[in-house]
Amino acid sequence: MRLFWKDQVPLLLFYLLQMLLVPVLYWISGENRPPAIIGYGVLLSGSILLLYLGYRYVQHRRLYKLLSSPGTFSADQLTPLGEVALPEAVQELLQNMDRQYQEKLNGHIRQMDQHIVFINRWVHQMKTPISVIQLILQDLEDETAGSIQEEVEKLRKGLEMVIHTSRLERFENDFHVELLSLRKTVGNAVAGNRRLFIRRSVSVNILVNEGTQVYSDAKWLMFMLGQILTNAVNYTVGSGKTVTISAHPRGKDTVLEISDQGIGISPEDLKRVFNPYFTGERGRQYHESTGMGLYLVKEICIRLGHAVELESRPGAGTAVRIIFNGQAPVQ
Repeated sequence: MRLFWKDQVPLLLFYLLQMLLVPVLYWISGENRPPAIIGYGVLLSGSILLLYLGYRYVQHRRLYKLLSSPGTFSADQLTPLGEVALPEAVQELLQNMDRQYQEKLNGHIRQMDQHIVFINRWVHQMKTPISVIQLILQDLEDETAGSIQEEVEKLRKGLEMVIHTSRLERFENDFHVELLSLRKTVGNAVAGNRRLFIRRSVSVNILVNEGTQVYSDAKWLMFMLGQILTNAVNYTVGSGKTVTISAHPRGKDTVLEISDQGIGISPEDLKRVFNPYFTGERGRQYHESTGMGLYLVKEICIRLGHAVELESRPGAGTAVRIIFNGQAPVQ
């Protein structure tokens, strides 16, 4: 209604000007019309104007309602706006714009799908030569072979990050929630990163009961644990340090905590560590950081219905917690 009256302001102003001109013209022409006659004419004209405004509002009320709340507009819910010229023209315009938008959107979706397919195929092709190189290096025991093995491992982890990042946009088609043994999953994640622990002389202490179970996706959970463990080891300086993995209940939830004895995170970076490509002060000191690990962990947790927390102090290490909503039965 407010938009309707704002739209009619010019008409009302011109009408008021017209009503003021009528007695002025009578006065200029010398016709001594009684004020009651002039008032009656103004009242009659005003009544006709009100009837017109009412009729106009009834014809265009759906259009004004739509324009008054543009944030609630959805093309799927677009109903006929009226059977007069202006609402029909606006409705046709909106339908044409929506059709063009859908065509462009579908085009972008097809391009993105093609890009994801290409990335997946490329990553799988690259995994084959990397696996062959790793097998060849197993027969070599010199220092050079060890350095090459370390770089190959970085390549493998980089490819894993690429493929998981590309699959994130189609997450709903690529996950399967099931009841998992948390101890077994953690053990597999640690085993998958054992070379990294050995190279950095960092030990791991697993404090997860055998019977602790959680509902999650095994593949995505393994990837998250790999990212957190890689960060924990890479940012731990000096040998003899320990990464501790523990699990404990929190109300109805189960909390998996991975804590390290690394360099920690500065307070000004804590609120941004889950942002994509953010490396922070510590990340700039270690050029291997991509700034994507914790971002992917958070995004995957959101999609799986988990939560993630991070606590850290400079020089005192970092603790990352994954909270599994709803405590699974303990065996």
